[in-house]
Amino acid sequence: MSNEEVFLTKEGLAKLEEELRELKEVGRKELAARLKLAISYGDLKENSEYHSAKEDQSFMETRIMILEKMLTKAQIVDASSMDLSAVSVGSIVILNDVEYSERIEYRVVGPAEADVLDNKISYESPLGKELIGKKVGDIISVNAPMGVIKYELLEIKAL
Repeated sequence: MSNEEVFLTKEGLAKLEEELRELKEVGRKELAARLKLAISYGDLKENSEYHSAKEDQSFMETRIMILEKMLTKAQIVDASSMDLSAVSVGSIVILNDVEYSERIEYRVVGPAEADVLDNKISYESPLGKELIGKKVGDIISVNAPMGVIKYELLEIKAL
């Protein structure tokens, strides 16, 4: 993980803090119980339950470290002081797909919060990079595997 700031909305911060709390308070206890049970089976060399629990523990501890680093570098995006004249992290944008005349709404967030299924795109994504700094009426062109997609920026809203 880089040493750069991590931009989060208040909602994103709360979600990451809850995930961290859940991993530390619940996840660790559950894994400790799994390990204790697996150890009780004896011979650890060929004990698949033990090795599986140790692997899960490694993944969980790595995730805890990543979350802790992210939270120490978190910069909260404040919607109340957001400049709505141009797209920035935290903006909600309404776009018109020029080719298909289809309206699409996205929320521009940091990479930690990105979720395409929830229409949250990272400012580091190809579309996010093109959107940052754009104003209503601008045409945004994004290179995609199927060719260039053009959008017109119709509206910028706060969270």
